[in-house]
Amino acid sequence: MPLEKLQLRDAEVMLDPCWLSPAAADALFASVRRGIAWEVHRIRLFGRGIDSPRLSCWIGDPGCGYRYSGMRFEPRPWPAALLPVRERLERASGAEFNSVLANLYRDGRDSMGWHSDDEPELGPAPAIASISLGATRQFVLKHRREPDRKLVLELGHGSLLLMSGATQRNYKHALPRTAKPVGERINLTFRRVVPRTSGHL
Repeated sequence: MPLEKLQLRDAEVMLDPCWLSPAAADALFASVRRGIAWEVHRIRLFGRGIDSPRLSCWIGDPGCGYRYSGMRFEPRPWPAALLPVRERLERASGAEFNSVLANLYRDGRDSMGWHSDDEPELGPAPAIASISLGATRQFVLKHRREPDRKLVLELGHGSLLLMSGATQRNYKHALPRTAKPVGERINLTFRRVVPRTSGHL
């Protein structure tokens, strides 16, 4: 099934709920779950450092340091299992990716608050390719200037969500907590950061 463009004004959002076959998604989940050095990232919220409510790992090419939530992260090397995924993503999207943020949501208490992927390192109109593995969770997009305009998506095992164009400029997104019993979910958000050079960052 090809990527389908979603009807969302002021944004470019595409979804393929079955981008990976169930077998391929199972294999990638198992490989990433055991092969990544998961850690609790410290983030800055309202002027103080707190533990992020999920486990994470920043992965990328050399020099692809990334700053978000007031903290800076240096990339770990690419696991072998993610290299063919990156190549396939680039063919499917027409974009180039040099890094990926891996997040592990252990249960429904783990979450991601409202934010936009609009850091300067990503450029003015970044392409963000998000692969979901494991338990299905709700993903919500909310317009910055018209917060009543929302889109709620159920992102399941093996799905691919592509956000590009003005999406990050006009929308925030979140992965809310849920009281429902849910299993582990891994999210891989591929992106392109501007590598560090002399005089930058």
